[in-house]
Amino acid sequence: MNLDQFYPGQDEKPLDHLVPGGGMSCILRTIGCVGDSLASGEFESLDENGKKGYHDYFEYSWGQFMAREIGSKVYNFSRGGMTAREYCENFADSMDFWNLDKRCQAYILALGVNDISRALNPEDSMELGELTDVDVKDYHNNKPTFIGYYAQIIQRYQEIQPKAKFFLMTIPRAYDCDETKNALQDRHAQLLYGLADLLEHCYVMDFRKYSPIHDEQFRKTFFLGGHLNAAGYLLSARMITSYLDYIIRHNMDDFKQIGFVGTPYHNAAEPW
Repeated sequence: MNLDQFYPGQDEKPLDHLVPGGGMSCILRTIGCVGDSLASGEFESLDENGKKGYHDYFEYSWGQFMAREIGSKVYNFSRGGMTAREYCENFADSMDFWNLDKRCQAYILALGVNDISRALNPEDSMELGELTDVDVKDYHNNKPTFIGYYAQIIQRYQEIQPKAKFFLMTIPRAYDCDETKNALQDRHAQLLYGLADLLEHCYVMDFRKYSPIHDEQFRKTFFLGGHLNAAGYLLSARMITSYLDYIIRHNMDDFKQIGFVGTPYHNAAEPW
């Protein structure tokens, strides 16, 4: 048996290949997906009069495609149009997402698209903010910026599941993105890398750097209007599980005790 496939290659990059069956992502048995429409399997309809409709079909979300592929319990902590601010101020409470019965071993955070749209709106006071907006000891002191709210989400889930792992997703590049929005998306990625250094057990899934560019051919194949189609959500799931596999294999010490997360046990002889 050749075990080389499980060891990180010197020149290996995330998403060099899609891993059949989810690879090492299968060790994450409970996963919470915090996100917006693209985490909710949202399809965009268009009637004969040109009126658009937006519909969350969670069974088509990349989270549920993941659940079926790797056999894990995956929660959709998401809704179309979601922002970090709304998640913290009312959505998570109204949906009982902080409930101990829903705590997970791992969380994937896929927020930022709508937050950036708010930042571009002169009538909205939302700003992306700075890492200094985050109080690592008390999220109540975080400033009301995107990164302040985003960090609060992680910090609140760390309260109920202290050893959980957090995977922070950057925004893929699009060929038709204007210069201003592109700069904000780059800044979003920078903030996530900084936050991963600031808070424990956080890893960046840099789709901005490593995923395929959303060019015309990609849009034609995997989009339905301004959102993904069913095949697009399936492809996203395959990329996410493959990226998780990459992160786990490159940080095996960090995941040795993942099976104890959420239990009263640990192994004092190993990293925790």
